[in-house]
Amino acid sequence: MGVEEGKSVSSSVELGGGRDINIENSMGRRIAVRAASKKPAGLKRVVAVDPPVSGPGRRAYPAKLPWYLDSIRMARHGISLEQMREFCPIWSEEQLRLRAQWLHTCDERAIVASFEAFQTDDIHADLPRIAVPLMLMSAERGDVIREEDVAEIRTLVPGLREHRVAGAGHMIPWDNEEGFYRAFGDFLGRALD
Repeated sequence: MGVEEGKSVSSSVELGGGRDINIENSMGRRIAVRAASKKPAGLKRVVAVDPPVSGPGRRAYPAKLPWYLDSIRMARHGISLEQMREFCPIWSEEQLRLRAQWLHTCDERAIVASFEAFQTDDIHADLPRIAVPLMLMSAERGDVIREEDVAEIRTLVPGLREHRVAGAGHMIPWDNEEGFYRAFGDFLGRALD
């Protein structure tokens, strides 16, 4: 299983024996939680990677909309690696190239709608309805999931499996790939390489 760069990393994995597992990052996690709350057939586990926990009456999502829109608009006109580095200063040259390669394909309307949903949609109501094991993976250096958020989610999801990845920001697989894979432990039925 590889990890593709993006604000939402999504993967549905079958590890054999019909055990479907949904692994989501960021906005994809909110979608995965909503989908899992509907109790779809075949879904056995959900992994939520650094999900936005903002919503009505909650603290705002830490990133700002212009960060996304400005970089997309610049990419449409041919963004350089140095310009991309202004948006993502700690990323490797390879990561910057990959982002610059696909960023222009993002639909601004979808980005705006998703970002606005971070403030208006409260996924916490969906969490208690999830009937399969849920793993919450958060970034040590990020400000998306705080300790108090983990504590609240634990009250909503008995049996929550949680792991904070050391040295990682919101893009956990890129900031600490080894720690990302190690964080799964045996949650998926076997260790990931």
